[in-house]
Amino acid sequence: MSSFAALQRYPMQWRRWAVLTLSLLLARYLFWRVSSTLNFTSPAVAGLSLLLLGCELVLLISAFLPLWFSLARRRPLKPQPLGRFPAVDLLLPSCGEPLDVVRRSLQGALALDYPTLTVWLLDDTGRPELQQLAGQLGCRYRARSEHAHAKAGNLNAALPLLQGELVAVLDADVVPQRSFLERTVSLLEQDSSAALVQTPQSYMNADPVLRNLQLERWLLPDEESFYRWVEPVRQGVGAVVCAGTSFVVRRRALMAVGGFETGTPSEDLATGIRLAAAGWRLHFLAEKLSAGLAPHSAAAMARQRCRWASGTLQILRTGANPFTIAGLSPLQRLAFAEGILHWLNVLPQLLLLLMPLLAVLAGGSPIRLDGGGLVSVALPFYAAQMLLARPISGQARGAVLPELYRWIFLVPLVGAVLSTIAKKPKTFRVTPKAPGPARGAEPGLVIPLASLLAVQGLALVGLLRWPPPAAPLGLTLFWLASSTLLLGLSLRCCWDRPGVSAVPWFAVQSKQSWGQVTALSEDGLEARLTGNQIPTQHWGLPLELVCQKGQRIGMRWAQLNAEQRQWLNQRIYGSAGCWPVRRAPFEPRALGPVLLRLIRPASTETWFNRSLLPLALQGLASSPLTHASRPSPMKESASTRMNMATPG
Repeated sequence: MSSFAALQRYPMQWRRWAVLTLSLLLARYLFWRVSSTLNFTSPAVAGLSLLLLGCELVLLISAFLPLWFSLARRRPLKPQPLGRFPAVDLLLPSCGEPLDVVRRSLQGALALDYPTLTVWLLDDTGRPELQQLAGQLGCRYRARSEHAHAKAGNLNAALPLLQGELVAVLDADVVPQRSFLERTVSLLEQDSSAALVQTPQSYMNADPVLRNLQLERWLLPDEESFYRWVEPVRQGVGAVVCAGTSFVVRRRALMAVGGFETGTPSEDLATGIRLAAAGWRLHFLAEKLSAGLAPHSAAAMARQRCRWASGTLQILRTGANPFTIAGLSPLQRLAFAEGILHWLNVLPQLLLLLMPLLAVLAGGSPIRLDGGGLVSVALPFYAAQMLLARPISGQARGAVLPELYRWIFLVPLVGAVLSTIAKKPKTFRVTPKAPGPARGAEPGLVIPLASLLAVQGLALVGLLRWPPPAAPLGLTLFWLASSTLLLGLSLRCCWDRPGVSAVPWFAVQSKQSWGQVTALSEDGLEARLTGNQIPTQHWGLPLELVCQKGQRIGMRWAQLNAEQRQWLNQRIYGSAGCWPVRRAPFEPRALGPVLLRLIRPASTETWFNRSLLPLALQGLASSPLTHASRPSPMKESASTRMNMATPG
């Protein structure tokens, strides 16, 4: 299984010592900041000094709360063989996704290795082609006439029709591994007090930050840190976050809390809070058992993040508000509240970016420094955080490069947060699941980032005209240099890489008698020949040559029938362990490639020059031709379960 446990090499005793060390350094740093560094030489400078300290406090508390939560971490349950198989209704809500995307997810759901399963396609757009697809594949189809409350409303409309003991939810772009239900249901069977089991939400394609900067080798996706670090920590305090997809929940528990929360677009987190408040336990299973599609453009990813921020903050105006809902323990309240309020961090983050220019305008430094305090107090504190970032996060992130995810979307997120606070949240929009037409960079991203870069330049000019003492000047110049680099990379990321494929391609290393396969997709493969023989088939599937450059060949699958296509897709997306757990690279090694990204334009994706994430090839050695006498997983599921496509 693709479990994160293999990367948690550090025992609990080590974690306690690490957290204790960081906490002592934090206390020492804050004492030094309050007692020795505040500057009250003028009212303007004093106000700026206190503002800077306040911003630091907010960000430090947000960063250290998960560290302190980790001390309460309890050993998670491990899946065991099932003694019984409670009936499961698997809901696949759809709202405008491309037909091929929905087909791929439905086929993966129908191929699940679970005997008592009913798959439902919940179509919120009423497309005839989806009803026809459901009939062809053998699953139930439901389309509602009213479309209130977005995804939550779509799910709730189906709940009265369900008869299974458990309900599983997958987004319409998510493909599960065959063992998804067997592994998750096991935890619910072991713990009768548990209502929900959440698994990691993985992506099968590179997101725009990775792809546009071509950092697939040097940076892990942002969600890796959440599912390797935040969710296991929340498990320890009973505050697992429901992520909206790739989870299983008890139907009676869900019905007892009124179904999925409709007062906010973040129905997942709010519903999880209601379940926890009702006395149910929530579990996190740290195994990659499914994968979906990341946004294909920087603009789409910005809209997605803004929707998350706005929807999460709206929970504070619902009955699931962790500050007011009855039934939560103090630790649960604090953990759920931190998960909601951390979106407000964009406000102090923006102020910190503006601080050098504000200091120039105020005519004084907001911080009084001497070289001794900087070296003996501040440097050890921040160095310890940077050195411990990788081991504490389960090797999911470094200390600096992941900040790109924060900086590129900083100003749009500030807008989303402020509009939500003003009770004018942004209109809900579904994240596109297919590449759009080629176009320039999104002005809503470029203009704010270019403006922030200009602010850094103005601050530098002001510092040269009004140089503060040596210690504050050196610190400010370092801050300006690092922020300028990250802002430059963020600005460069706004230009989407041309030629993005709608079908994910994966980096593989599969040695064959004629050469080595280096990239794979449901459309074809890329390989490097060791001789002059060009293969005509692979894994029993026919191939046709499309492109050749020296010993490198690009080939497409030729004339695959439905059973062969189903076999290939299931082996790519549904095989156990196909989504590997990677380690975040050592960041200093990435400095050279990262600097090159600032000056090198984004190259068009084409043969031998693609955005690739790694894929493990377990289960891909056998040919579908050797199973010709057996029904495909799709047909077997359909005939066994007697699922029928019926309109709602």
